[in-house]
Amino acid sequence: MAAFNDLKAEFDKLGVSILAASVDPQDKATEVQEALQYPVAYGVTHDQGDSIGSWWEDRRAIVQPSEFILNESGIVVSATYSTGPVGRLMPDDALKLIKFVDAQKSK
Repeated sequence: MAAFNDLKAEFDKLGVSILAASVDPQDKATEVQEALQYPVAYGVTHDQGDSIGSWWEDRRAIVQPSEFILNESGIVVSATYSTGPVGRLMPDDALKLIKFVDAQKSK
């Protein structure tokens, strides 16, 4: 999440909002959010995780990393899922994809 924070200005230039969500309680999520320049939702439930298309891990009762890029209409244009630190969407890749999608709209 810190990597997205590092490129927040680039996302801002494109008019892109960043939001994180966590199963953590409010106090822990607030502690994480204090180091970030974007909001962190807390207390995500299994049903809420399912409703946004995340993958819930029952054994640890957590949402596995699930990253989504939505267009202006709220349609998912990219979804990335991983079961650990490998395979997560990196902010520079997200920026490239967003710029590509924007360029395709003008064709």
